[in-house]
Amino acid sequence: MQLNIMKNNISSVAILFIINVMVCTFTNAQSVKYADLSFSGGTTYGISASYVHNWKLGLGKNNRWEAGLGLRYSGAFATDAEFITSGPAKYTRGNTTPFVIVFAEQLDKNWDTLTVQNPLINSINISANLAVNITKKFGIGLNIDLVGFSFGPEKQGQLESNKIISNDAVKPTTFNVLLTGDHDIGSLNSEFFIKYNFNDHWGARGIYQFLFTEYETKNIEQTFYDGETNRRFRNKGNNFGLAVFYKF
Repeated sequence: MQLNIMKNNISSVAILFIINVMVCTFTNAQSVKYADLSFSGGTTYGISASYVHNWKLGLGKNNRWEAGLGLRYSGAFATDAEFITSGPAKYTRGNTTPFVIVFAEQLDKNWDTLTVQNPLINSINISANLAVNITKKFGIGLNIDLVGFSFGPEKQGQLESNKIISNDAVKPTTFNVLLTGDHDIGSLNSEFFIKYNFNDHWGARGIYQFLFTEYETKNIEQTFYDGETNRRFRNKGNNFGLAVFYKF
């Protein structure tokens, strides 16, 4: 348990260090700023509003690459949704090495399922952003939440554990942090996108979105085979969406 906490702390420090390096590196570069509003749907539904500050990287003859940081609000909702065991990662994946864990075997034998009626989770996170402008009109890119917090109303959930069904109040996990794969904590949004510029200021994006949302049970716990317990349960939404953005 202490080793897992240490790994999480090291990863958190590493993420903050990367953010600091990015800011220091691109402070003197040409910058581009965007405001963005998106809607998505699929396994869940989402709405997001963000502000992004990118810096031109100076790569290539036409300086097409840009990267930076943003601040994003994400709201996730559904009628009914299932949330599975979030971690610790040693119980949910066959390999817990950071980044490699994303492709590791899923140990679904250790999953419990939390069903929540009308879930609603709001999050505000700092995001990392990367894009390349292929032509004057078209571009592609990706973004991912790094760290932030979530909030939302308390809901009623039904936890199925070892074929026993229990009811409990649930609330969104407060702290969000990207640690890769099932090491992640909280609710995090990420997107792959294609963008089209209508003119010098307005444009639109087509989105493929990974929207991870997480609840914590208030009173009941999942108990693993070795006695360790868990209160966090995650829904992994795969959504498609559209966004409108304004370039300052």
